[in-house]
This record gives sequence, structure tokens and C-alpha cells, in this order.
Amino acid sequence: MTGEVENLMLEHLKRFQATLDRMDRRQEEIIGRLANLEGSLASMMGHLAHLAGADAAQQLAIDNVNRRLDRIERRLELSH
Repeated sequence: MTGEVENLMLEHLKRFQATLDRMDRRQEEIIGRLANLEGSLASMMGHLAHLAGADAAQQLAIDNVNRRLDRIERRLELSH
């Protein structure tokens, strides 16, 4: 009877160990995927910063064109 209880306990422990092994593998997979997401997010933030810089440069160019146009209109007395 004692041998049967020991075998039953051993089988339960093996199942627990197998479950823990699966959970460890899954956790490692999730950590890897999270690291990939963090890398992607950092890359996207870099792209957004670049786009914001390009937008600021375009706005500056538009402002310069507007100032020049205003000056030309004043010289030609086209402004009202």
C-alpha cells in the first residue's frame, strides 16, 4: 500500500513538474515577445520624432514663404 501511495505521489509530482516546465517556456516566450514590442515601440517613437522634426522644418519654410509674400505684396502695394 505504501508503494502505491509513493507511486501516486511521484506521478503527481511529475505532472506538476511538467506543468511548471510548460509555464516556464511560455513565460520565456512572453518575455521575448514583450522585448520585441518594446523594441518596436522605441522604433516608432524615433520615427514619430523624425516626422515631428520634418513637420517643424516644413512649417518654418512655409512661414518664410509667407513673410516673403507679405513683403512682395507690400512693395507692389497689393495689400489692402
